Amino acid sequence: MANKMTTKVDGNVLTVEREFNAPRSLVFQVYSDAEHLKQWWGPRGWEVTVCKIDFRPGGVWHYCMKCNDRNQGDFYGMESWGKGIYNHIVQNEKIEYTDYFSDAEGNVPEDMPASDITLIFEEHDGRTKLTNIARYVSAEALQAVLDMGMEQGFSETLDRLEEHLEKVKA
Repeated sequence: MANKMTTKVDGNVLTVEREFNAPRSLVFQVYSDAEHLKQWWGPRGWEVTVCKIDFRPGGVWHYCMKCNDRNQGDFYGMESWGKGIYNHIVQNEKIEYTDYFSDAEGNVPEDMPASDITLIFEEHDGRTKLTNIARYVSAEALQAVLDMGMEQGFSETLDRLEEHLEKVKA
């Protein structure tokens, strides 16, 4: 794909930007609707098997990704649960939430880093620039998730988002 994401690390903040050939309202919609998220969220070889969203400030997004790619070795069959709590939403412009690792019941492990996420959706000539700003409690917490392969996984997730947007627009 020609339009890859750019990343910048500044202390405890990771900023990711990527442009999509889709209107802002559509990019916002596929980030805020469970049926859309199930189609693209997560790295390649993983599928979203559970996705519940209460899309409002104070609402919760709880999901499970499961590795269905036998070529990923020990990851095959593994589940990875996540939980987001929405803090602030401006329709078609911004989503702010706190992102956590979790278990199937939504419990948050104390030993895994959480982050405060700000998603900014900007439209220019029918294209949308998505800016994802993730703030961690410390530079070490950010480094821990980078060491887990989060950057590659998120790049693949955004590739899948682009592919999903093309299908939805067709």
